[in-house]
Amino acid sequence: MTYLFIALGGALGAVLRYVIAAAVVFPLGTLTVNVLGSFLMGLAFVWVSTRSAGQWPLFVMTGFLGGFTTFSAFSLDVLKLFEAEKYMNAGGYVVASVVFSVLAIFAGVYVMKAVYA
Repeated sequence: MTYLFIALGGALGAVLRYVIAAAVVFPLGTLTVNVLGSFLMGLAFVWVSTRSAGQWPLFVMTGFLGGFTTFSAFSLDVLKLFEAEKYMNAGGYVVASVVFSVLAIFAGVYVMKAVYA
């Protein structure tokens, strides 16, 4: 049942991401989804932290928001590092995530272009 909750939430989040990204001019659709997803993750994080929510955190945070944007999970990680007063870790995590992710997409494109060449 846990996996079903996550899968249903993920499917709904992915569809909503597509709808929003298609409705807003590139690349502002992705920016909109990332900012909105991070805001919603903040709301969900406090909501979950203040009550026993059962399976709903998995549906909302892991499933829906994970399918909507993984940037919200990244943002929550940064928040948790800040709350733990691990400011250097948080900054390093932000820089490493952005730099390595961008490098990884370039590397992936380079490798696949070499495969298809």
